[in-house]
Amino acid sequence: MNCFEAKVAVITGAAAGIGRALAVELARRGARLSLLDRNHGELEKVAADCETLGARVRAHVVDVTDWEAVQEAAVRTNSDLGGVDSVFAAAGIIHRGSLLDSDVADLEEVMAVNWRGLMYTVKAHLPYVVNAAEGRIVTFSSAFGLVAMPKYTGYNSSKFAVRGFSESLRQELADARSGVSVTCVFPGGVRTSIVRNGLFAAGENRDAVIRGFEKHVARTDPDEAAAVVLKGAERRRARVFVGADARLVAVLARLAGGHYQDLMPVVERVLGRRWG
Repeated sequence: MNCFEAKVAVITGAAAGIGRALAVELARRGARLSLLDRNHGELEKVAADCETLGARVRAHVVDVTDWEAVQEAAVRTNSDLGGVDSVFAAAGIIHRGSLLDSDVADLEEVMAVNWRGLMYTVKAHLPYVVNAAEGRIVTFSSAFGLVAMPKYTGYNSSKFAVRGFSESLRQELADARSGVSVTCVFPGGVRTSIVRNGLFAAGENRDAVIRGFEKHVARTDPDEAAAVVLKGAERRRARVFVGADARLVAVLARLAGGHYQDLMPVVERVLGRRWG
């Protein structure tokens, strides 16, 4: 019996990417699922796929930036599925563009989804997770939550915030002698639609950035990413790095410290040739 069998797992961003892959894999492992996403059509499809695998599923069309809606979904999940054992806060969006050229509304949306939506998700479900025998909170930062890159001020800010939130919460729960673990995931380039569906500042070559990401950067399959995430969550690790690129960035950040910033303009110029 795996640690997710017959347990309740909540997944945000469940309609696509890593969130979808997590939902399907957890269904295979016998979990009961609460799936949250704002994309109604795709959410219905993944819920049906999970039910075909034998999982008991509750699908909630929810925007994670809506506190009341997230709270309501948490209450319904606890009532309908009999508790909450694990939370995978995987919903996220990306933005590219210089600060001078970026729309403030786009930057605010990135922070709202990636940090505030994650915080809402964790806070709404945590009262139920602390009652679980072996509760797990899994948050999603990024390799860009370890090092910063030019033209990703909004995205970097949100992912650094997730990292700080996760590490603080892990210490808080440990101090309280809680049985809940907190695992922060740092994905590198994963073959998802995040860039294709991303936000771009004026003047950015959207098509070139998408082509460059999908051809040169997104090397990890979502199913592979989900397996890595679940292995790390099962072992209650503090950090999980998804992909060789994320592991390389983690080493760079650890060895170079603040001096990594001296190297990033060179990296950006190299990537710029590929990303447009």
